[in-house]
Amino acid sequence: MMISTKGRYALRVMMDLAKSPPEEYVALGGIAERQGISMKYLEAIVSLLNKANFLESRRGKSGGYRLARAPQNYTVRDILHAAEGELSPVNCRECSDGDCPRADQCTTLPLWQQLDQLVENFLQSVTLQDMLDGTLPRL
Repeated sequence: MMISTKGRYALRVMMDLAKSPPEEYVALGGIAERQGISMKYLEAIVSLLNKANFLESRRGKSGGYRLARAPQNYTVRDILHAAEGELSPVNCRECSDGDCPRADQCTTLPLWQQLDQLVENFLQSVTLQDMLDGTLPRL
């Protein structure tokens, strides 16, 4: 599975917001500067996170973005899915939706399916709060 820059940056944006006091709105300019992300790319990522209802926004001089929920209520899996869409360990889209014409002959398909499940389960088990605390679950 390849997680693109979009997914990695989305996780960094959410972590940046999680480090801020929950009542404060954080300006995109500050996030862009701290995270080294261009404003144009940051706006696209924030749009995806906003569409997933992960953020609250406020306009104006003291405006910006903040998390819509507490950090423990966001999983890394959900953040990556919001940014990336479906994640898959191989670039075999036919197999991911069950319509692969070779599925009944593919001896590697069970391996990819199990790997996908392991990754999904791990990412689902890690919250933003775990990341803030530095307490990742053991495999």
